[in-house]
Amino acid sequence: GAKLKDRLVVGEGQGRILQRFPEKDWEDSPFPQGVELFCQPSGWQLVPERQPASFFVAVLTDINSDRHYCACFTFWEGLDNPQVRRTDLDQRRLADDELTVVQPAQVFAPKSLVLVSRLDHTEVFRNCLGLIYTVHVDGLTVPMETVVGNLLTCVIPIAGGSQRTITLGAGDRQVIQTPIDDALPVSGSTVAQLFRQLGIVNVLCLFCAALTEHKILFLSSSYQRLTDACRGLLAIMFPLKYSFTYVPILPGKLLEVLSTPTPFIIGVNSFFRSETQELLDVIIADLDGGTVTIPECVHISLLPEPLLQQTQTLLSMVLDPELEVADHAFPPLSTQPSALKIQDKEIRGVFLWLFARLFQGYRWCLHIIRIHPEPVIRFHKAAFLGQRSLTEDDFLMKVLDGMAFAGFVSERGPPYRAADLFDDLVANHVERIRQEETCPHKVMNHVKELAEQLFKNENPYPVVAMHKVQRPSENSQNSAQSQTPFPMLDEVTVELFIDHAAAKLKTAPPVVKAELKSMVPSGPPLGENGNVMANSARRLEVVRNCITYIFENKMLEAKKLMPAVLRALKGRAARVCLTQELNQHVLQNRAVLDDQQFDYIVRMMNCTLQDCSHIDEHGIAAALLPLVTAFCRKMGAGITQFAYSCVQDHMVWATMQFWEAMFYSDVQNHIRALYLETEEGEQEISALELASEQSRLWPTLSKEMQTERVQKEESTVFSQAIHYANRMSYLLLPLDTSKNRLLRSTGLVDVESVSNSYVTNSIAGSMAESYDTESGFEDAESSDVANSVVRFINRFVDKVCNESGVTNEHLKALHTMIPDIVQMHIETLDAVHRESKRLPPIQKPKLLRPTLLPGEELVMEGMRVHLIPDGREEAMGLMGGPPLLPAEGAIFLTTYRLIFKGTPNDPLVGEQVVTRSFPIASLTKEKRISVSLPMDQFIQEGLQLRSCTFQLMKIAFDEEVASDLAEVFRKHMHKLRYPPHVQGTFAFTVGQSGKMVVEHKTKDKNQSLKTLSKNLVKSAKRTIGRQYVTRKKYSPPTWENRSSFQSELDEDEISVSEEVDQSSLTLSSTMRSSDRQTMSNVVERACCRDYQRLGLGTLSNSLTRSKNEPFRISTVNRMYTVCRSYPGLLIVPQSIPDMTIQRICRCYRQNRFPVVCWRNPRTKGVLLRSAGLHAKGVVGFFKSPNTPASGPSQADSISLEQEKYLQAIISSMPSYSESSGRNTLSGFTSTHMSTSGKWGSIRGSGRLSAYNPDVGTRLAGKESPQPNGGPSEALFLRQQKAYLYIIGDKAQLKGGKQDSFQQWEVVPIEVCDVRQVKNSFKKLMKACVPSSSTSEPNMRFLRCLEESEWILHRVLQVSVLVVELLDSGSSVMVSLEDGWDVTTQVVSLVQLLSDPYYRTFDGFRLLVEKEWLSFGHRFSHRGAQTLGSQNSGFTPVFLQFLDCVHQIHLQFPMEFEFSQYYLKFLAYHYVSNRFRTFLLDSDYERIELGVLYEEKGERKSPQVCKSVWDYIDRLNEKTPVFYNYIYCVFQVLRPYTFNSNLKVWDFYMEETLSEGPSYDWELRGWQERVAEETLDKADSGGPKSQRRIVWPCYDSLSKVVPDAITKLLQDLQSLEAELGQTSEKWKDTWDKMKAAQRTECKLESKVTPPSFSSSLLMASNLSHHRRSQGVYLQESGVGSSINLAMDHEASATSTPVAGRPSTSTLYSQFQSTESENRSFEGILYKKGALLKPWKPRWFVLDKTKHQLRYYESRQDKECKGVIELAEVESVIPGTPTMGAPKNIEEKAFFDLKTTKRVYNFCAKDSMSAQQWMDSVQSCLSDA
Repeated sequence: GAKLKDRLVVGEGQGRILQRFPEKDWEDSPFPQGVELFCQPSGWQLVPERQPASFFVAVLTDINSDRHYCACFTFWEGLDNPQVRRTDLDQRRLADDELTVVQPAQVFAPKSLVLVSRLDHTEVFRNCLGLIYTVHVDGLTVPMETVVGNLLTCVIPIAGGSQRTITLGAGDRQVIQTPIDDALPVSGSTVAQLFRQLGIVNVLCLFCAALTEHKILFLSSSYQRLTDACRGLLAIMFPLKYSFTYVPILPGKLLEVLSTPTPFIIGVNSFFRSETQELLDVIIADLDGGTVTIPECVHISLLPEPLLQQTQTLLSMVLDPELEVADHAFPPLSTQPSALKIQDKEIRGVFLWLFARLFQGYRWCLHIIRIHPEPVIRFHKAAFLGQRSLTEDDFLMKVLDGMAFAGFVSERGPPYRAADLFDDLVANHVERIRQEETCPHKVMNHVKELAEQLFKNENPYPVVAMHKVQRPSENSQNSAQSQTPFPMLDEVTVELFIDHAAAKLKTAPPVVKAELKSMVPSGPPLGENGNVMANSARRLEVVRNCITYIFENKMLEAKKLMPAVLRALKGRAARVCLTQELNQHVLQNRAVLDDQQFDYIVRMMNCTLQDCSHIDEHGIAAALLPLVTAFCRKMGAGITQFAYSCVQDHMVWATMQFWEAMFYSDVQNHIRALYLETEEGEQEISALELASEQSRLWPTLSKEMQTERVQKEESTVFSQAIHYANRMSYLLLPLDTSKNRLLRSTGLVDVESVSNSYVTNSIAGSMAESYDTESGFEDAESSDVANSVVRFINRFVDKVCNESGVTNEHLKALHTMIPDIVQMHIETLDAVHRESKRLPPIQKPKLLRPTLLPGEELVMEGMRVHLIPDGREEAMGLMGGPPLLPAEGAIFLTTYRLIFKGTPNDPLVGEQVVTRSFPIASLTKEKRISVSLPMDQFIQEGLQLRSCTFQLMKIAFDEEVASDLAEVFRKHMHKLRYPPHVQGTFAFTVGQSGKMVVEHKTKDKNQSLKTLSKNLVKSAKRTIGRQYVTRKKYSPPTWENRSSFQSELDEDEISVSEEVDQSSLTLSSTMRSSDRQTMSNVVERACCRDYQRLGLGTLSNSLTRSKNEPFRISTVNRMYTVCRSYPGLLIVPQSIPDMTIQRICRCYRQNRFPVVCWRNPRTKGVLLRSAGLHAKGVVGFFKSPNTPASGPSQADSISLEQEKYLQAIISSMPSYSESSGRNTLSGFTSTHMSTSGKWGSIRGSGRLSAYNPDVGTRLAGKESPQPNGGPSEALFLRQQKAYLYIIGDKAQLKGGKQDSFQQWEVVPIEVCDVRQVKNSFKKLMKACVPSSSTSEPNMRFLRCLEESEWILHRVLQVSVLVVELLDSGSSVMVSLEDGWDVTTQVVSLVQLLSDPYYRTFDGFRLLVEKEWLSFGHRFSHRGAQTLGSQNSGFTPVFLQFLDCVHQIHLQFPMEFEFSQYYLKFLAYHYVSNRFRTFLLDSDYERIELGVLYEEKGERKSPQVCKSVWDYIDRLNEKTPVFYNYIYCVFQVLRPYTFNSNLKVWDFYMEETLSEGPSYDWELRGWQERVAEETLDKADSGGPKSQRRIVWPCYDSLSKVVPDAITKLLQDLQSLEAELGQTSEKWKDTWDKMKAAQRTECKLESKVTPPSFSSSLLMASNLSHHRRSQGVYLQESGVGSSINLAMDHEASATSTPVAGRPSTSTLYSQFQSTESENRSFEGILYKKGALLKPWKPRWFVLDKTKHQLRYYESRQDKECKGVIELAEVESVIPGTPTMGAPKNIEEKAFFDLKTTKRVYNFCAKDSMSAQQWMDSVQSCLSDA
């Protein structure tokens, strides 16, 4: 038993201690300091009214972390008001501001009775202190001293379930019950109370927060509730004990404790709520409001599912049993929750059950490292997590790392001790818990059983009504008469009492309840999951076989299995299997292998270790540890290399936790062995059982035996420590000590940060690695390695030896030994390293050299790299087929491309060649990465390179590549990617060997613009009068050497002869002949021919130019002075002089004023393009040099001229001139326009929701300010639409003026700016070519695609809108942004949709040259082609346009002469910089560089094409790859533009690993030749199969799966070659066949339903079927079904009735002579098909072929049509019908009825009609 060590403190005022008993501290419990703060936690204050007495218990924790319970009983005593007397200054508690208030004469001060005890009996304390107060207030006769004396001398047992009655001698009696088991917390009803106040989820949150060491603060206005809440929270944490700061009631004076950095559970009065607001990392639970506030920065790890859900369910069953049946129609009558006390225990039962599940099997992960003199036990956390497969679980990890769990292990670890309820539960009820966990009701029963035991523990005896304690009488509490203050007690009397009692105790027998010690049960061991094993049986088989092959020296077999093994080793079972298998090949701790075996074994070990986490939860590294020191190979000079020198690069070796766990488990085994000898070796006993037995025997041993055992154990631990120092030095010292790889990369220097990301460190490390070992730093470096290893081992040894009680002498010995061990090991390693350098290197695959284009040169020789798989799954074999990546090979950097070429690592496809390349100019992003390869031990540095040709290369440099070399590679790459000037690009440098980047020369072949303009001025002065310049004739060059932008104008020779008009000198008159050459080139540019084709202007003599033509070609921009980015020749209205143009252009951004670029041949509406207008007011700044600056009037005049310009365009339209160009209101109706017709939606969002062409044709008027600046009136509306629509940017149009008579109208739309295009392209690339595979749902392909917002539909919508407007007869001016991005897209799409010419090869080229190149789309700037534009980033405006064309091509596959491949080809080469076509930003720049018109004969080498168009033309001659076989012209196209109608362009997705991109044809042809050669070699063997496996992403599908037409054309060519004929160009062959097909199609027979014979596909009349039947034939998809048979009988006859074979097919094989064939013939009139007239035809009745054929005339050999007699049902006389030939008797008509239709015939008279009928009849009857 123990004394109730109590003290009584009476305090008052500033919290003074008035008296304390006993006066001296008892030796076993010191007096707690600062008690007075806790009596009035909110501070000592005087109050005007007497308060009721209060009671609460505060808890103090002393230095030994023992808890003291301070019961405070506070009452109030009256005082005379010191404020009135102004004497007693001690009461400093009153605030100053109260002085002004009128004070009451009497105030009340608090006085407290405090009882401090080690025991926790709240009710008893309340009663005792209440009694003392009652004795005082009611003036009972009992002396106070007696009461206090009795109180201080009660003796109460601590535990054991006894019951004591105590009395304090004032006629009172109380019963105290002590709990049966002291280990279980006593909770009363505090837990239930806590759940009531906060709710289930909140308390669970707090519970998890407390376990994972967060700070928790309770707020309440009641002190007792704070104490109860804290007690409740601690009770549910059992069996874990809270070991941090625990202050249930914190006095206000000590609030700064809350900012402590350590975790705590603290309660504070709500009075101080405001002070707690700024705590950022404290979880605040407000008991009164029922809320728990978790700050943003705090993340609480919750219980793992399904535990969390199950716990919540159970708790709600306890707290709210009605919830379950709330929805029942007939709920049970009583579902009241249990009484609070019982409920409290039930909740605790739930938490006990929860802990039993969390910690189940923990005893199997205890390592016992010492048994004597005291058991020392460690918990193997990693193994526990691994076996429970909870390594990912945040909550459990944190709990196991926490202090509470450490206490749990040291308290419950020892195997021989008293067991309690939890020990029993976790050991003996595991099975029950597992079976019941899914059924809440069964669990509930279990919980109730636990609750019963817990209740029993607290209340061992039935309640006895023996309590009798007096309470103060009512009146005495309230009366003011009892003024007597609490008296001072007589200390001597109290001391006597205490001494007397102490003496009595000495004589009494001791009350000791013997503790029952026993062996703690361990429970069932943690099972492995059986199903894991079953799944992987196949893999284990592979691993076993491979190991067997290796040891049997069947190396080829092993090599084949290797990749499969390395894949299998991803699984845990396979890794365990590997360690077991390898173990069997070790004899006496040694296994000697040859080089290749050694290499394979090491590789497998590395692969196994690579997936081990640093804590090694599955014990794989632990199992491999003995093996890495066993496997070895002999080298020369008697040196042996062990496997450990090759498997060092893994995090696990640098993790202190791993080594400790390993060490402890080894020590445990040795200690077990130590005692097993004495136990006659029963193998079944576990170490814990052994230890328990030994602990039981310990007291019975003699002293000598005891010390001997202690020494034995200590020396066992010591010897293990030496062993481990060796082991660690093996694995931590690198083979080449000059390269301190592992230590640096895993940050050994700072071991605490185990989680160091080793990626970052390894990069830092490898950057610092020195390759120059001769530098003399070697010793310093290696000693540095030695030092860090020694430090690491020392730290390890200190930790484990201190924990396991190794003596200090031994520890010192260890410290002296370690440096020697390390040094010795370094010496052996150096020898091994020297030898290993002499080993022949492992055969790596030889580097394959790439083929280069003519003129392409290597900048850097190939560097050995590995190509790592990225996020595209095809190449990794996930979609079927063996994995092509990772592949090993080399990366080459050439002047044009970046090329990887190598072979897959997987030997099953080892003979394939993998090529991945992209043009260096298309590189968009490069970043360093670090990669660990599955085949390899090391972490390599690598690069991730992304290209805008939708290619991604992740490469890891092989270790043979020095890192400075990799750096050089990056520098070169950057230099090539961003040359300082465009002349540094490949298109210019091609073929100039030696020079990497060409410096920009100032002198050029063509004179630069400056000199040109000087000459211009000179010659202008000289030239007066007339001058004719006639260009000399030259013969058009052949296609082969035609130069870059040479136009198709070569056919007609143009002679430019212009009159010199004094007012404006024309270009040719003012230039010297060399410049004239250039100018005539300008004239010759293709655009001009296009303008002529459209009738927009001619280049005839200026005087003879017809004045009535509305437009002219202006040379105002010939020197690029008006607008830099426009072409030299422009189409402007006839009536506008050049002077005006020079002024108008200032209103527009970049001076890009409106010019005509296309005219609708039917309606004569024109399409104009310009930039957006300058913002309002800017115009005034641009003063014209010719006119005096007259302020604002000038701006007005310019805007007038601008209107005049627009008016001139409108006047040019025939529809306008027809309406007599009225400017009056005569034609207007006064009806206001209804807004329903607006295409409002496209204005708002660019979405064409209400797409309705009729509405579209008359776009709504927008109300806008009048030109005069007056208020906007409602606009009038003619029945007719506006003549000119201006498509403008919504944001720009604020200052735009509207024509009052609505002759033009502004359509505001939203366009996406360049930044959006740039960003959405980046996202599109990431979606199509992800850098790593991800399983996140929001990173899936379609989601990424959607989020990229690659907005084609908006551009297409605007284009379709413009097409509609043009088609309806209006003109349209597109003026958006700067006029060179979106404007260009829209304008070129409009022309493509409206004019079939632009859908041919020539036309499309012309379109791109005209709209994109001449009109200055900034290719170099948008493509970031040079250093200057590097920061602007890559913005693929042109790619977007090509994608739009591709979408249209998909919807109208028959409308384009070119194929989809043509578009991809352009998309690739517009960024590749192989050709000069898409370089530079405008014609001006191209002329300045001399690129635009290169001299004809100056080609360096004929292979190097400078223009992509020439290249395409040349290719097109050789192969039909660009040609679309189902091409036939249709007129205007109107594609669907909704997002759902658009498809992802396969250009973004496809890749061909066998050959790289297929857009450089020279390479492609070469590869085919090589492939054929290798095939020929292979053919010598057995029979050759015709089958071919086609892999996605490896083979080029268009090649391996060719379309039928290409195939037939190729066959024709090869046949021609065999026959020795000169083979025709494919195009000629094709055109001939097409002509033949056309004529056949004219045969009249009805084809129903249309069969897909090629004749139909080529026939131009099929176009109307296109939409209805959905003929979407892609470039190569359906091609194979096209039938090219020339037998017109088969293809053109009407389809026979099923089941009746057509007779004609039987006869078609006989070619018989004419005479036999024609049994009867003559002219008949035949009525055509529906609505067609009667026509005379030559008919032939053929008995042999059984058909009636007809021809145009008698001489005609081509049959027009056939009627099968087999289908004729009857021949009957007919009647004349409408349109029949005149003057012919009625009897001459007869009808022929077939199964399909009735033919009406008419002979020349009735006689011949009769003959015809008879002949046909006889044929029918013969049949």
